[in-house]
Amino acid sequence: QLVESGGGLVQAGGSLRLSCAASGFRFDDFTLGWFRQAPGKEREGVSIISRTGSTYYADSVKGRFTISADNAEKRVYLQMNSLKPEDTAVYYCAAAHLIRVPSVHLADYELWGQGTQVTVSS
Repeated sequence: QLVESGGGLVQAGGSLRLSCAASGFRFDDFTLGWFRQAPGKEREGVSIISRTGSTYYADSVKGRFTISADNAEKRVYLQMNSLKPEDTAVYYCAAAHLIRVPSVHLADYELWGQGTQVTVSS
């Protein structure tokens, strides 16, 4: 199970930290990712951290977002700085057991959280 928290309403230029709590599986065996879906758009990969520690960032968030994982706490975080209105979306946490490198393919991920809304006002 994956449970996201930390979403909310923030002004452009502000920051939020998303957290995803994992339970029911061996956390350090999984690649973990943050995806987002804006109204009328497809779900897209934002940032991924593999079980070997490799990371991926979408071009649109490079230099602004940072993904991290705490194996002891079984949590994955997404620190989002310099937020823009175009970052507004529902953000989802996901976990994949069968891949060893970061992937943005939705089908690679077996577990999904319920999502948390991030709204950035201009």
